[in-house]
Amino acid sequence: MAFKFLVSPLVLLATLWLSVPVSAAQSIPVLCYHRCGAEVKDSMTIKTKDFASQLDWLIKNGYTVIPLDTAARYLNGQIKSIPAKSIVITADDGHKSVYSDMAPIIKKYKVPVTLFIYPSAISNAKYAMTWDQLRELEATKLFHVESHTYWHPNFKREKKMLSKEEYEKSVHAQLYKSKATLEKKMGHVIKYLAWPFGIYDEDLLKRAKEAGYEMAFSIDHHHAKSTEPLMAKSRYMIIDGYNLKRFESISSGKEDK
Repeated sequence: MAFKFLVSPLVLLATLWLSVPVSAAQSIPVLCYHRCGAEVKDSMTIKTKDFASQLDWLIKNGYTVIPLDTAARYLNGQIKSIPAKSIVITADDGHKSVYSDMAPIIKKYKVPVTLFIYPSAISNAKYAMTWDQLRELEATKLFHVESHTYWHPNFKREKKMLSKEEYEKSVHAQLYKSKATLEKKMGHVIKYLAWPFGIYDEDLLKRAKEAGYEMAFSIDHHHAKSTEPLMAKSRYMIIDGYNLKRFESISSGKEDK
């Protein structure tokens, strides 16, 4: 005698949902800027008007700029959904043009930005912001400070030049001293790290986790994915010369490597 089992549509949908692999989770474009200016004086500077045009394009084309922390929690599986066209904006180094040129545009569009800072430059280097300026930016609730090591080393070069013991001490200082200094100066926990020059290896990934960072970011030029290592999530470095067509290609993931 044959038996027929009827499966309700709800049960079927639940089964299909549970069968979706983790790799199918939404990937997120994380943009990395450095400096803004009326003129381009180096490879890390983008014209202020172009930065404004890019933000305008994102808003008009249905993108939602989400905080880095939201993206990280999604990639970690701590939250289950984000807007369909989510994107993240970060800016590295703490250049004073972030305060003078970028901040007014960010305030106009009211989008969140994460600033990856190396503390040795702040209130010291002529090109850098001051601690007061960083605190003023965070007070807007649009900017949030995270770590970019202590003085922006080239780990690949240091590993060749220093003895093993000296190198290990240097790595420890870059990861721990930056985190401690930023937490003291900014008054909040530092959870995220951006690798200087995008340089990392398996040992550095391990050391960053041991230092208490929850996630770290490079510049490997593709969308950040849940399947990537926690300490090596990708970003796109945005430079001068990227027209809106190229920017669209990056934001949509068309040119992922």
